[in-house]
Parts: sequence; C-alpha cells; structure tokens
Amino acid sequence: MGAFVLAFVLFIGACLAVEPTEILKDSALEARARTIGQALRCVVCQNQSIDDSSAEMARDMRRAVRERLAAGDSDDQVFAYMVARYGDYVLLKPPFKAGTLVLWLGGPLLLIVAGGALLIAARRRTRRIVTPPQPLSAEERQRLDALLKP
Repeated sequence: MGAFVLAFVLFIGACLAVEPTEILKDSALEARARTIGQALRCVVCQNQSIDDSSAEMARDMRRAVRERLAAGDSDDQVFAYMVARYGDYVLLKPPFKAGTLVLWLGGPLLLIVAGGALLIAARRRTRRIVTPPQPLSAEERQRLDALLKP
C-alpha cells in the first residue's frame, strides 16, 4: 500500500510540474517537448528533469524548449541550444568527453579507492601478531595466591 501511495504522489508531482499554460496546442510538438524535457536536468534541482521539477528555473527551461520547437528547431538543435546556454551538466546523460570525465568516472573511481582502502585496512588488521601473555613468575604467583586467600 505504501509503495502505491509513493508512486501516486510521484506521478501527481510530475503531472503538476508542467503547467497547463506551458502546454503547446500542437500535440506532436508537445510530445517532442516532453521527450526533450525528460532528458534535460533542472540546473537548480538535484538530478531532476525539467519536466518533473516545479522550480522557477525549470519552468523557464521548459518555456525555452517549447519556444525553440515552435520556431521550427529540430530536437538536436534544441539540445545544442540548451547545452550552449547551460553546459553539458544540463543533460541527464552527458556525452563521454574530457570535460565530463568526472561525471562518468567519479563514482566508480571513488568506489574503487574506498574498496582498496578497506582491503588494505583489513590486511593490516590480520597481520598484527597477538603475542600470548607471559606466564606468571613464582613471585607473582605467590602474591596472587596471597591476594586470593580469604
């Protein structure tokens, strides 16, 4: 039941992000705008597409996409316009190139470094030789016996 409610709330939130005043009259252009909007990141939200975000910046970005489509731009031209304006970060799936290496390789690299550090720590822990305690000397044994006698 909880999963259903969560899915419903997320669905409703996505539906409410694109306002009725933003929707294009041409359903084919609107479908293209929605597809593009799902591939573009809201630059002020945390990894949320502009179609799913209700932020003012996302609204401005959706408006720009729809204006470009209404002006006759192709999908690629709209993406190029948005990248020129906001950089590769605006793409939810940025291209693999020198400027985006951190986006693509940062997570896996961090995971490898953390795994290596854990492995080194585990090996150091097993290398420690625990020396058994030395047996008590005769004098220590006598003092212990004296302490333990009632």
